[in-house]
Amino acid sequence: MPSHDELHARLFLLRAAEPPAPAIHHYVAVHGPVDAVAQIRHGTAPAAVLSEVTRPDPRIDDDLRALDSGTARLLTPEDHDWPLGRLTALAGLGAPLALWVRGSGSMAELTNLAATVTGARASTEHGNTVAGDVSYELARAGVTVLSGGSLGVDEAAHRGALAADGRTIVVLANGVDRTHPHQHAQLYQAVIEQGGLLVSEYPIGTRPTRIRFHARCRLLAALAAATLIVEAGQRSGALAVARAAAELGRRVYGVPGPSHSVTSKGVNELLRTGAATVASSVEHINYQEGVR
Repeated sequence: MPSHDELHARLFLLRAAEPPAPAIHHYVAVHGPVDAVAQIRHGTAPAAVLSEVTRPDPRIDDDLRALDSGTARLLTPEDHDWPLGRLTALAGLGAPLALWVRGSGSMAELTNLAATVTGARASTEHGNTVAGDVSYELARAGVTVLSGGSLGVDEAAHRGALAADGRTIVVLANGVDRTHPHQHAQLYQAVIEQGGLLVSEYPIGTRPTRIRFHARCRLLAALAAATLIVEAGQRSGALAVARAAAELGRRVYGVPGPSHSVTSKGVNELLRTGAATVASSVEHINYQEGVR
């Protein structure tokens, strides 16, 4: 468990920098969060660290109120529930300085056997069916299904896992106290009630932005041993998840689609270039190997 000072330092850092912040992460890993914050406040931290600080004097009042009220909890590398094995590989891409969590499930336990299923927001009925079916079978096998909570494939993945009475994790690009998209309030509540989690590296009250959607891709890739892309256009954010997963040495799978389908062009290109392995059912996905 983090000390009082370590907790406040982590809250400060989450507000001070826009993720990912690899220089700050490395500096904190060497010096500890309390000393790192002191050096940042005094302006004596290395230039690379100070260059990642976008808000030099942030307030953490809202965060402390959220913790006191039980709205959410903060996981830090000092916690026993921190998924260390999953996130260590992110050092070069900027590992999270801490993670906000809603739900009572164990982060370390849930990510011990996990697969990410993601894809197009403007998905087809076929894509949603595949994502839902695969996620259902993964959950039945005791695998935690991770996705981004977006409309389309992500929603189908979460609902598929829930339909199997399984557990699923929503990795958000906004504060865990906000519901985005707004249609998913009941879905997110079901995730929590069924033992899953809402997870974010963004402070309480943070709104989603394009850069935050992109940044959370590396977490979707890192927190699971395997990633399945179900439909993705040529500019789909799901392709960024696939790239991050490959860079981290995770297995990447893709569901092939019709050559004329706009929503399949990106994933078909992953398959054509060998950046992903063909998979259309859970039997094709090796979710048991890889890092812990």
